[in-house]
Amino acid sequence: MIGFLPALIAIQSDQVEHTFTWVADRPVKSVTLAGSFNNWDKRATSMRVGADGKTWTVTLRLNPGKHSYKFVADDETWMVDPNGKSEADGTGNTNSVLLIVPSDYAAPASPNDGVIATSALRHLTEIPDFNYDRGRLTLSLRARPNDLAQASVVVNGKRYAMQNAGGDDLYQRYVAHVPWNRRSDVAYTFELRDGAKTTTFGPEGLAGGTFRVSAKTFRPFEVPGWVERGVLYHIFPDRFENGSKANDPAGVQPWNTPPTYFNRYGGDIAGVRQRMGHLKALGVDTVYFNPIFKAPSNHRYDATDFLQVAPDFGTNEEFARLTRELKSNGIRTILDGVYNHTAVDFFAFADVVKNGAASKYVNWYTFRGFPVKIQENPNYEAWFNFPSMPKLNLGNPETRKYMLDIPRFWAKNAEIAGWRLDVANEVRMDFWQDFRKVVKGIDKNNWIVGEVWGDGSPWLKGDQWDSVMNYRFRGAVLGFVSKDGSGKPSEFMNSLMGVYASYAPQVSRNMMNLLGSHDTPRILTLCGGDRDLAKLAALIQFTWVGAPSIYYGDELGMEGDKDPDNRRGMRWDLANPQNDFLNLYRTLIKVRRSTPVLQSGDPLPLLADDAQGTAAYARVLNRDVALVALNRSAEPRTVRLDLRKLPVRPRALRDALGGQTVRPQSDGTILISLAPKSGAVLIPQSGSSSRTRLGNGSRRPATALSRAVAQ
Repeated sequence: MIGFLPALIAIQSDQVEHTFTWVADRPVKSVTLAGSFNNWDKRATSMRVGADGKTWTVTLRLNPGKHSYKFVADDETWMVDPNGKSEADGTGNTNSVLLIVPSDYAAPASPNDGVIATSALRHLTEIPDFNYDRGRLTLSLRARPNDLAQASVVVNGKRYAMQNAGGDDLYQRYVAHVPWNRRSDVAYTFELRDGAKTTTFGPEGLAGGTFRVSAKTFRPFEVPGWVERGVLYHIFPDRFENGSKANDPAGVQPWNTPPTYFNRYGGDIAGVRQRMGHLKALGVDTVYFNPIFKAPSNHRYDATDFLQVAPDFGTNEEFARLTRELKSNGIRTILDGVYNHTAVDFFAFADVVKNGAASKYVNWYTFRGFPVKIQENPNYEAWFNFPSMPKLNLGNPETRKYMLDIPRFWAKNAEIAGWRLDVANEVRMDFWQDFRKVVKGIDKNNWIVGEVWGDGSPWLKGDQWDSVMNYRFRGAVLGFVSKDGSGKPSEFMNSLMGVYASYAPQVSRNMMNLLGSHDTPRILTLCGGDRDLAKLAALIQFTWVGAPSIYYGDELGMEGDKDPDNRRGMRWDLANPQNDFLNLYRTLIKVRRSTPVLQSGDPLPLLADDAQGTAAYARVLNRDVALVALNRSAEPRTVRLDLRKLPVRPRALRDALGGQTVRPQSDGTILISLAPKSGAVLIPQSGSSSRTRLGNGSRRPATALSRAVAQ
């Protein structure tokens, strides 16, 4: 969470009662409360009006953490709390936010007072706190920020220092990497130093005890290895390219028509095939399609038939041929799976509309009465209460069997490498457990990525998904580069590391790292049209841990505000050799795909200078390193990085974007000159790594990001 320090609310237990209050400035009939605590359901929490006829209140018990919310008047007017703290949500909207903290946070934290906030301490003997990856354990401990002078873990009698791995306003994470052959059991405790006092933390808290994990019963979490090495390209099907007029829907509009919630442009399979050369030249190796199935809307998240390609997109046979062609060109296909709801003309729902309670499909959904009323405030459960999207009852065996047959069908009929799961946090977990068995049973290297805007940890323990759309990564980047961001490097690096450390390392390496999607404003728009800031965001995206995902047109410098403006027709007129965005994206992809450490290396923070507006981090993989230096400020900066923090010290580093060379000083540091709002990616020259102290070296300034546009 970026740049947010609201008043702290002390609590006495795991939950606290908090009263939300809204005072009406006009006559209203009803007010409700919607937020992250009730899945933004505007009908879940009603508020009561007081005797004055204008003060509305509701009291809830909430867990410690950050909660976003809004008031909803008369079921349609959404309002922020005029007396609360508000922040942008990354989609072009603003929400009120509330931070609830434990009671032992009442006094300021200090690493020297001998007092540890016990409510913050947490370690579980499961992923991600206990994780095996690449021949080593990662052990993670949660604590209050700035509360510990030092944390260590003693594993089978040997002590390992733990490193600060980032966090947020509530919690800090500490991690240690420990060798493990997976043949011997693991016994360990944590040692926490606060001032002169050292305390042992175990399964009984500060009372001690020893954590124990059996090598025989432990099962590591394995994700597809190809993801971390790849680059994704995200296509909204109706807006990529209209390659065939023969399948245009009625009322198709000219390509440059401003997008609305309902208009159609005619993008189709033929258009993707015609523009395959663009994908190849760009260097992507995976395409993620928003829904392609038959549906009444232009976004197709309301499927009429999950087993048929939308006729205005093409046919099943044409799509199968497209996926084979993509695969032959080294490009995988990821489908968007909507397992939460359907269209009202989906066969099962339509049958209930026709036959009422007598329908054999009546248990496929949740109805509150008959006849079925497809109207505002429908008498059945629907996604976000939209009557056009009735919610499936996946607890019903027949419904579950039908939906689990969908990935089997497309595995037989097209070359599918995985699934992105829509509103995945709203689907019951036991369905995803069955879904994983089906998809991984088809091919263990199939990728499963869920849509969750917050912390995806509950679904990333090895039994459900492989990854999530990494909106928290996006939030950290936007906080650093966007026009609305604070731009503080310390918050940026702390947020990046906090997101990374909240997942198992192999999970973080296969995160779907995005700067924009069909649900958010475009990155250039969020940067206020500042092309240098948007390029800086791209540099971070292609050098941080995870798989970069490009929303179609971002590589061309397209703009677009919140939905539907972010779904404009692809600007093919911008796809030319003079486009600095396109040239930069091609360069970044080429550098990433040719540099294994940028694909698979662990992150190591090197610098966060708030006064100068600069930050730097390294990626480390065995004896390979890469350095990334960033200048968010509007002034030229020279940053000094200490190579002694690295496991390997190169004799010379080459700026992969500009080609110039930087050499270490006699003290083992390097100086990097950066233009305003720019960055550099430094890679050791071949054969230059050394573990010895380096002698005198010369320095040449790294080329600015704004000039690094050649292929």
